[in-house]
Amino acid sequence: MEKKIAILATHGFEEVELSSPKEYLEKQGWQADIVSPESGSIKSWASTDWGKDYTVDQELKNVKASDYDALVLPGGVLNPDKLRTDENALSFIKDFFEAGKPVAAICHGPQILISADLVKGRKMTSYPSVKVDLVNAGADWHDQEVVVDKGLVTSRNPDDLPAFNKKMVEEIKEGKHQPQV
Repeated sequence: MEKKIAILATHGFEEVELSSPKEYLEKQGWQADIVSPESGSIKSWASTDWGKDYTVDQELKNVKASDYDALVLPGGVLNPDKLRTDENALSFIKDFFEAGKPVAAICHGPQILISADLVKGRKMTSYPSVKVDLVNAGADWHDQEVVVDKGLVTSRNPDDLPAFNKKMVEEIKEGKHQPQV
C-alpha cells in the first residue's frame, strides 16, 4: 500500500538523519517528502561541517498533516532549534499526534516535541544532551537505541539509524494509533 511521509526539516539538519530514513522509506515504495518552512533547498550539516543542499518538496505553508501518513523529525543542533520556534511547524506536528499518526524523531529532533508540549508521560530517548530537557518536560527517558511509545519512535544518534528506520517503518505499517495528545 502506498504511503506518504513528511520529513520536516530546515537549514542545519544532520544530513544522515534525513537521507537514511528518506532512502529507507523510499525502498518500501513510499513517497517521502522533504517539508520545510523554506522554499527551494535547505543545507544539511554533515557531522562537523556544512553538507549538501537538499531540495524541498513541499513548503510547510502549503501542506497539512492530513496529506501524510507519518512524520519524521531529523536532528542536528540547528534544525530543531529553528523549528521549535516556528508556530506553523509546531501546529503541523501537533496535528500528527492528534490524528494518532506515527511520528519518528532522532537525536536532537525530540527537542521540537518539547516546544509542542507533546512529551509529558512518554517513554523516549534522544541525544544525551537533550535528556535533561526531555525529563524536565515530563518524558520518561531511556538510554536505548530505539524507544517506541504509542506510535512515537525516538533514537539517540546516527549510529541508531538501522534500528530507528526499521521501527519507523513498522509503526507506519501499523497505521494510526490512539490519538497521542
